[in-house]
Amino acid sequence: MSPTQSPTRMALLRATRWFPWIVLLCGGLVLSLNLGVRQSLGLFIPDMLNDTGWTASTFGLAFAIQNLMWGVSAPIAGAIADRFGTTRTLIGGAAIYAAGLYMMGTSSSPGELHLTAGFLIGTGVGTTSFPVILAAISRVFSPERRSFALGIASAGGSVGQFVMAPTAQMLNGSFGYVTTLMILAAIAMLMVPAAFALTGKAEGNSPTAAPDLGPQGLMAAFHEARKHRGFMLLNAGFFVCGFHVAVVTTHLPTFTALCGLPSSVAAEGLALIGLFNIFGTLTAGWAGGRFSKKFGLSFIYGMRAVVILIFIFAPKTSETILLFSATLGALWLSTVPLTSGLIAQVFGPRYMATLFGIVMLSHQIGAFFGAWMGGIVYDMTGNFDAVWWVSVALGVFAALVHMPIDDKELRSTAKA
Repeated sequence: MSPTQSPTRMALLRATRWFPWIVLLCGGLVLSLNLGVRQSLGLFIPDMLNDTGWTASTFGLAFAIQNLMWGVSAPIAGAIADRFGTTRTLIGGAAIYAAGLYMMGTSSSPGELHLTAGFLIGTGVGTTSFPVILAAISRVFSPERRSFALGIASAGGSVGQFVMAPTAQMLNGSFGYVTTLMILAAIAMLMVPAAFALTGKAEGNSPTAAPDLGPQGLMAAFHEARKHRGFMLLNAGFFVCGFHVAVVTTHLPTFTALCGLPSSVAAEGLALIGLFNIFGTLTAGWAGGRFSKKFGLSFIYGMRAVVILIFIFAPKTSETILLFSATLGALWLSTVPLTSGLIAQVFGPRYMATLFGIVMLSHQIGAFFGAWMGGIVYDMTGNFDAVWWVSVALGVFAALVHMPIDDKELRSTAKA
């Protein structure tokens, strides 16, 4: 194949009706690997606590840094993908992610743990997660099909969690956390071949692509969004989502051990979150294409508050943990297709990677406080009661702040 033929063949592929589905499949695979590995890392905390003698707040801070770096890197990665292309961004992020995983298990001091499990893994996760992937998918699907496509892609992350949580637990039991983290590093590098399907700066040249509307510059898009009250309210709501997710993924294994239950219960709980999240995200993506996305978000956050409140008073048995995980799983990443879809609906898909990256930063600031606060509260009180109550209050807050969002699109196709 000559150098002049390759671009032509890629252009022909983009012109086919199958290209959006190839992008969707590969994007879902990247998210599956990204989140499947990431959501399993809390399973190693109990063993690492025993082996190192470090405190729960030390690990809480490491995961807090990880979540914060995830958030900080997300808008940067989104801007890089919007400017230079998705593939290059994903390859660099996968390499950083794998390096952090490889070195996490050999950390010999809290500082090294914070660098590897915190800074490196957080940067790698943020560079290969929702803003970059969902923006690429948004650009190849029409507005009518976009919400459901985003739901399918988000469900890919859930499949990864469903598969990787029990797999990581099995590997950890057989080989220990050091070897298991090295294996996970190799698994993370599988994102690289999938990234090659997500080519170009604007993958929107397919028959079903959304029209490229909106500001013709990144800074113009940013200034337009920051003046929009609804964009600020989305940031506030996604802060709560991050807090909830970080509390559960980071501290559920420790909470389960505190209740005197075997570690397998925590692994099964995380797997159930992933399994039921598949149905939750697909349902949210389907509903987002037919009903109000903002009211869907209010419903999800309100139901989270109810589920956590019931869990506070329920007896802490294996069955309760698993039921809590399954119910919360249905409400887990179902916020993602609705939040990202609302951004694309209001502002258009052109700079969605950057704008959703900014909202993702708010999500991860919430995750920072959820992970760190959980460790501090546990060290101070020996339980997680205060964290659960804060989670209930924040769920009610998030349900309320989405209601007044103005979800009208700022421009129409006719104005393109």
